Amino acid sequence: METGTSSKNTLALINDKSPILDLICKDLVDSGIEVIFQSETIEDGLHQLSKLNILPDVCIIDLDFYEKQIIAKLQKLKKKYSAVMLIAHSDSDDDKVAKTLLDIGFSSYLLLGSDVDDFRKAIFSI
Repeated sequence: METGTSSKNTLALINDKSPILDLICKDLVDSGIEVIFQSETIEDGLHQLSKLNILPDVCIIDLDFYEKQIIAKLQKLKKKYSAVMLIAHSDSDDDKVAKTLLDIGFSSYLLLGSDVDDFRKAIFSI
């Protein structure tokens, strides 16, 4: 049951083994942002979200956004947990992918090379 988001800066990550995002996550934790969970798949992320009483403020997602199945699952995630702000992290500077994600309801799209300050700006601007 969705009960809203927390009152402090909390974060979830869905990340298919990106060591770069793992480092950024560590830096975000060091800067005071609480990571509620990390998962490698959308299915596991949905399962983790379903177990929470209070949802994270933001979910950073780093997956293969070219796969149609991933896009369909992201739509399901956003529909079910509309209160959670989504930030995409990708190595692709593809306008079509970015537009698709923004149409789903992502709040931000950060490219590979973005540092912890870029993530903090994205998190605090939404």
